[in-house]
Parts: sequence; structure tokens; C-alpha cells
Amino acid sequence: MLSKAHIGLLRPHQYIKNLFVFAPLFFSFRFLEPEPLLRTLLAFIAFCMVASSVYIFNDIKDVNEDRRHPVKKYRPLAQRLISTDQAYRYMGALLFLGLGLGAILDWRILFILAGYSLLNIFYTLKLKHVAVLDIFIIGTGFVLRIFAGAAAAMVHASKWIVLITFLLALFLALSKRREDVLLAGEGKDVRKCIDGYTLDFVNISMIIMAAVTLVCYILYTVSPEVQERFGSEHMYLSAVFVLLGIMRYLQIVFVDQGGGNPTRVILQDRFMQITVICWLLFFLILTKT
Repeated sequence: MLSKAHIGLLRPHQYIKNLFVFAPLFFSFRFLEPEPLLRTLLAFIAFCMVASSVYIFNDIKDVNEDRRHPVKKYRPLAQRLISTDQAYRYMGALLFLGLGLGAILDWRILFILAGYSLLNIFYTLKLKHVAVLDIFIIGTGFVLRIFAGAAAAMVHASKWIVLITFLLALFLALSKRREDVLLAGEGKDVRKCIDGYTLDFVNISMIIMAAVTLVCYILYTVSPEVQERFGSEHMYLSAVFVLLGIMRYLQIVFVDQGGGNPTRVILQDRFMQITVICWLLFFLILTKT
């Protein structure tokens, strides 16, 4: 039976990121078809397994740094609740199972999962210490989720969804770096790449990413192919919910000095949850009209 420490090692709260695998299925309106839905669900599970193996590898390599971090020091490896040997075994098993499930689903999903794993291994070992490049790698990881979802749902990955996902991921990654900058200002130990960031640079970059993401989304909603697919000219109205969500997140970051963990914001902030639900309901209403 898995203990709380073993479950914590997997970081299941981070699985919310893998919901991007469902985006191609949702926007192609195939979410009511049993086969694409089942394949996408299995791709989601495969991505969760591989992502957990990556998180474990990251915890193993960063265990000493995590012990000096005000939040990460509570991770199972940092607290010595699980040995390094055990962690390696769990990592290997999860990676094997995730890649195996991907291979059963589609060879393209297998290559995407393998690419995601390799990218994150290099990220953990070296690339996360390179300012700006580190957040671009995070954004690429989200795009890979989109491509995996498209392969699973047997649909084409829209250029708009890819762009919006990448830009949104950069926006959220910058909020994490902002927290690191604040911690560094307090004299606390953080990742090496933080030397390439300043608070002004991160704040300006976040605002740019927020604006570009919103503009890209509006262009998506008014594009002829999207209006034809939805059979409606009112898609642009959904941008209200996107703007509301972005402004709420900016409020959490700049006013409440939070937002360093985007996953926890989504899981805990009721305002953000209601906004996302309203956005989803708007889409579903449009598909029925």
C-alpha cells in the first residue's frame, strides 16, 4: 500500500497540467465519441506516469537544493522519507509503464513521451540553469501534451491551440520565476538561472505574455475556420472569460504576491475555478446552438 510519502513523490497535484492532452479532443468536438475519448484518457494516464518519473528524477538530482528551499524542503526525498534507491526504482517503473502504454496507443505518442522525458532529463541536469531557455522548455513540454492528445484523438493539432498553449505556459512559468526572484531577494537559496532574471524583467515579460496570449486567443475565435467549425460568429465573446482569468491570475501574482505554483492556484482559488467552468459552459452552449 502506498504511503503519503510515496504518493507525494509522484506529485499527483501536478497532473492537472496533463489535462492539456484533452484539448485537441475538446476543440474537435469528438469528446462524445467513445474511441477518441478512451484513447485520450489512456494518453493522459501515460503522460501522468512519465511526468511522475520526471518529477522523481528532478527530486533526486535536486535533493540538496530542495532541503534549503522554504517549500521544497517538505518533499519526501528532501525529508529522507524515501531512499534514493527506492526513488530510482519507482522512476524506472513509471517510465517503463508510461512509454509502454504510449507504444500500445500510437507510435507517435511513444516518440512524444520519449522526447518529453529526454527534454526534461536535460532540463534537470543543465538547461534549467539557463535563464529564459528554461521557461521555453517548460512551454515546449505543454505543446508536446497537445501533440500527444491530437495523436490519441486522431485529429489535427490546430496551430492556434499550439500557439495559445505555448504562450500561456510561458506566462505561468514566468510567475514561478517571479517567486524565485522574490526568494532570492530575501537571501534564500534558489536555482542558479535566477541570476538571469530581475523582478522588473519578469514583471514586464509576464504582462507581455498575458497580452500576447489574449490577442492570440481573440484571433483564434474570429478566424473563419473556427467560426465555420462552431457554426457561430459569437466565439469572440468567450474572450471575456479568458481576460477575466488572466487578470485574476495577475491579481494573485502582483497584489497577493502569490502565483508561484500555478497548479495550486487552479486547485484552490474559487474565482479561477468558476471562471474556467463558465468558459467551458460557454463552449458547450455554442456547440448546442
